[in-house]
Amino acid sequence: MKRRGLGTLVLLATLSVIGVVLTQMLWLDRAFRLQNDQLTLQRQQQVQLDKQFSDRVTIALTDVTEQILSINKDPSDLFDAVVEERPNYFAVTINDTLHPYLLEALLMKEFQRRGIQEDFEYGIYDCFTDSIVYGNYVGMDSVTTDSTHTDLQKLDKDGHYFGVYFPRRSSALWSPAPASRSTWIYPAIVTLIVFIFFAYSVWTIARQKRLSEMKNDFIGNMTHELKTPISTIALSSEVLGDPAIVHEPERLRTYAGIIRSENERLRAQVERVLQLTTLEDGNARMKRDRVDMHTLIGEVSRSFDLVLKERDGELRSDLQASDAVVSGDRVHLSNALHNLVDNAVKYSPAAPTIELGTKNDGRWLHIQVRDHGIGIGRQDQRHIFERFYRVHTGNVHDVKGFGLGLHYVRQIAEAHGGRITVHSEPGHGSTFILELPLA
Repeated sequence: MKRRGLGTLVLLATLSVIGVVLTQMLWLDRAFRLQNDQLTLQRQQQVQLDKQFSDRVTIALTDVTEQILSINKDPSDLFDAVVEERPNYFAVTINDTLHPYLLEALLMKEFQRRGIQEDFEYGIYDCFTDSIVYGNYVGMDSVTTDSTHTDLQKLDKDGHYFGVYFPRRSSALWSPAPASRSTWIYPAIVTLIVFIFFAYSVWTIARQKRLSEMKNDFIGNMTHELKTPISTIALSSEVLGDPAIVHEPERLRTYAGIIRSENERLRAQVERVLQLTTLEDGNARMKRDRVDMHTLIGEVSRSFDLVLKERDGELRSDLQASDAVVSGDRVHLSNALHNLVDNAVKYSPAAPTIELGTKNDGRWLHIQVRDHGIGIGRQDQRHIFERFYRVHTGNVHDVKGFGLGLHYVRQIAEAHGGRITVHSEPGHGSTFILELPLA
């Protein structure tokens, strides 16, 4: 898929997800408001029913009070004798003691007359003991089986009074509050998960596309790298196929040397790919020998003498480490150093100046490879150790490679318990630091 097509696909998918999220948010908000409106309406209806019930109970208890005064032949007039102390708990002031059976009979009569069919409890306050001394549970419905007695609490009132409580009746004051937006946390979490999954999918697609592009670049570079020596070997073979060349021994040796050199170049390229494949599969067998890195650095440096001489360059060594012996695989460590120096030479225009240095940091050996070449941009430094990744070199188009060298170095460093880091600025060169634990 082309970059433009992928961008269009990601844009359309993003707009679709945003549209779904916004639609869900609007529906959730609408449902939230509708539920709140319904709960508010139910609450208002319940409050109205509670008020009607309270009024009927107040009237019934007022009639009971008047009957008690009449029975006791008490001429006094009790003003506001009935008070609702708590939801469904009424207190009635009286002037004298009262027999409980009489009170129960009067209450049942008046409640039935007023259409009040709720079970109730009643208790009579005793001034002498300062407590509710008698209470009983009255089931207005004959099928009522629950007659559990609930203790009626004494009220902060002076004088004689009796209390009536309706335990089975709920009040709007204790009903659930309107729904809060926390009710919609679960749908919001589901939406968030969908969005995260979408973002991860887009990231995965972009990453796979980048890997595909790098792999295509690798295939192109590898094809070019292999095609050149193959063509050279083919031409040299045709020359050697001429019978007259046996009379030109110098020319014969030249073309034979070309074939041998190009064959070695092919072998090195294939070996590098095979080594990296082995490391990726985890099947590489790392030897654990004592390796003097100063000696290894000297060998690697000498292998670049001819290349540096041809380009009028130089390689300087500053080996300050007092202990440079590590435990590892000599061949792989040599290849890692060779890759670092080779990169420094390839990405240094004109006459390259390469600096190799070592130092100790506790139980670690730091090997520094520094060049004064084109440098690496900050955006590329995060990816240069990835497989197949190659830095765009601007005007430098003759740098060959597969994008495997630095990835191989990182694999070797990590296999030895170390790491590789880079410090670079475009136009001011690069410094690679290979850190390895001492033996």
